[in-house]
Amino acid sequence: MGLMDRVKAQATQLAQQTKDAAEQGKAKLDQAQAGRRADAMLRQLGALVYADRTGRGTSDGQAKIDQLINDISTHERENGLNLTADPAAQATMPPQSTVPPQSSGPPQTSFPPDPPSPFPGQPANEYGPGQTTGPGQTSSPDAGQAPPQNQSFFPGPGSAGPESSGSSSFPPES
Repeated sequence: MGLMDRVKAQATQLAQQTKDAAEQGKAKLDQAQAGRRADAMLRQLGALVYADRTGRGTSDGQAKIDQLINDISTHERENGLNLTADPAAQATMPPQSTVPPQSSGPPQTSFPPDPPSPFPGQPANEYGPGQTTGPGQTSSPDAGQAPPQNQSFFPGPGSAGPESSGSSSFPPES
C-alpha cells in the first residue's frame, strides 16, 4: 500500500469519526432540549393543579390540565423520556453533561464539626460545639461587638505612656 493510499484511508477514517461525533452531539442536544420542554410542561401542569387544588383555578383549568397531560404523554413517547421515574434514583445517577455548572460565587466548602473540647464545661471553639461562622460573617470572636468602654490600647493625649512608668501595659489593665 502506497503512502497516498494510507493518507486517503486515514482521511476517510477521520471523516467517519467526525461524522459519528457530530451525530452523538446532535443526539445529546436534542435530548437536552426535549428534557427542557418536558420540564416546562410539567411546571405548567403543576401550577394549574396547584391553582385548582387551592381554589384559585379558572373555569377552564381542568380542560387545560387534561390537554397538558395529553401533550406530556405524547412528548414522552416521541422523545423516549420517562418523566415518572423516581427522582431519588435519578439523583444517584452520574450527570450526563460534562459541562460544569455556572457558579455565581466562590465554591462552598463543608467542614466536619469540631471535636469535643478536652476541657470540661468549655466549648471547643468560641462559637460552641459544631458552630461556625455564616456567610458574610468574620471569624473574629468579637465581630460586630463594640469594644469595652473602659479599655483602650493607646494612651490618650497628655497621658503618660508605658515608658514613663517602667512597666508595659499593653493592653492597659482596667
